[in-house]
Amino acid sequence: MNESGRVEAFSDGVFAIAITLLILEIKVPKVGEHGGLWHALGAQWPSYAAYVVSFLVIGIMWINHHQLFSYVARVDRTLMFLNLLVLMVVAAVPWPTAMLAEYLREDAASHVAAAVYSLVMVLMALTFQVLWWHLTRTGHLFDSRVDVPAARATRARFALGSLGYPVTVGLAFVSAPLTLAAHGLLALYYGFNQVPVPTRQDPPSS
Repeated sequence: MNESGRVEAFSDGVFAIAITLLILEIKVPKVGEHGGLWHALGAQWPSYAAYVVSFLVIGIMWINHHQLFSYVARVDRTLMFLNLLVLMVVAAVPWPTAMLAEYLREDAASHVAAAVYSLVMVLMALTFQVLWWHLTRTGHLFDSRVDVPAARATRARFALGSLGYPVTVGLAFVSAPLTLAAHGLLALYYGFNQVPVPTRQDPPSS
């Protein structure tokens, strides 16, 4: 296994652990005095919603990370440290997910929880963007398939795609449920818009 493969294998392990920890935050409900188990299960809807959104976020981040590293032929120390920063944020996602699920139906607390959740997503977007900027700065870490000048030209478009995350921080103080829904939509956006890695066979952009 080459150096790039080792970095990706380690990263896959972190992604797998983080995405698995999400389900551990959903507890078995207790039957209360005002309803049976169906009622108790329904009352946990914030946990289900937060789980689905965060699962999408981590899963699509993993897909894009894998797609990006499929074009990386070699690594340097800077890339390894930047990749660790990405993984540090990914590993933290279960914590704000659990907090948002806990306080989603509260008033003031829900806004704080949603803001913290959004700030973690901002950090995730920023770390991944810095990783992309480092890879495209010289292009020497890419394999021969990558059109480096074209990849470098996508930096601005890549940065613009991350502007939605800071907006969700402000939205958090309007509505926590809407903030969670916005993150779900952003995850789907990145699911259908892969990391822009132009290859030499790609047609030139207009």
